[in-house]
Amino acid sequence: MHELGIVFHVIRAVEDTAQKNDAAQVCSVTLELGEVSGVVHEELLSCWKWAVQKHPVMAGAALCIEPIPAVTFCQSCGKTYPTVPQGKLCPHCGSADTFLQQGSEITIKQIAVR
Repeated sequence: MHELGIVFHVIRAVEDTAQKNDAAQVCSVTLELGEVSGVVHEELLSCWKWAVQKHPVMAGAALCIEPIPAVTFCQSCGKTYPTVPQGKLCPHCGSADTFLQQGSEITIKQIAVR
């Protein structure tokens, strides 16, 4: 369950940011989560609910997830396409000369404090 490790990493980063900005309490954290990041949303939320209670500045903080669709770029024809339904082969030209342009990221987008 790597979701717990991700949660602890996010909590550390958020606590550091809160401390640097003299925030007394974190109300919510918004994560951008790529479609092919390998993270299970339900597991991440479950781990979050458990872990934030162990950190006073984070206690009760909500976790909001904004999904980022996976998009692949074809270097042969220069077009992009949705990764999940198509995979590595470009549906426009059939080339395998492609790379994932977005969709694997896990990014802290916003921290709401009081």
